[in-house]
Amino acid sequence: MAKKLIEEGKIGKIYHFRALYLQDWVMDPGVSCVWRLQKDVAGSDVLGDLLSHTIHMARYLVGELSEVNRMQETFVKKRAKPKPKTGLDVQMFAESSNEFEDIIVDDSTLFLARFKNGALGSFESSRYACGRKNGMRIEVNGSKGSILFEQEDMNILWFYSNEDCEGIRGFKRIQATEPEHPYMSAWWPVGHIIGYENTFVHLIYDFMKAMDENKMPYPNFIDGVECQRVIDAVERSVKGRNWVSIGR
Repeated sequence: MAKKLIEEGKIGKIYHFRALYLQDWVMDPGVSCVWRLQKDVAGSDVLGDLLSHTIHMARYLVGELSEVNRMQETFVKKRAKPKPKTGLDVQMFAESSNEFEDIIVDDSTLFLARFKNGALGSFESSRYACGRKNGMRIEVNGSKGSILFEQEDMNILWFYSNEDCEGIRGFKRIQATEPEHPYMSAWWPVGHIIGYENTFVHLIYDFMKAMDENKMPYPNFIDGVECQRVIDAVERSVKGRNWVSIGR
């Protein structure tokens, strides 16, 4: 729905993209060094784990990023190793052993970005945001209005238009459950919300529909590569403490 409003020009020329992805599940230093905290297993940190989602949203809603600059922090430097288990342990929490190891993935990342179309972006992610469980928040500001979305309230889209009459301007709460809203004609009556699990049904539907129509599905492998290019540039910006262009 946000994409549709942007494409229709409802918010005009885009100036800002603002993203937060906040959690708090590792704030306890007693949490063991589970796989998400192991660089050689996870392959990344909160940048790849969480901000990859907002990077994709940024590309989808605003366009390609051109350059980035990042800062990061690891708040707990050592954690207990999890006790070994049979098979692949993918649990969020695991029983701790008496051995400790250094943590080399960061707990918090912030980076600034410029888009090719001139818009500015800010991205923040942390596993130390007390009280935030899966707080992904996206805001897009344009010359004619703004859009706001929060994943923990995923049926609601907030929309502001400065083309409304003076005196009644304000963010409108759109409950995106009307039949004309994307995907909703396949579900329940108006006002009967859908959940997180339904998004996977939509993903499979889009993929199968693209196969049936012999079209390239979206998102696809190319989107994964482009997201990874941004992640790579952000990681390089930490080492040089400077702005890094996203190579293509």
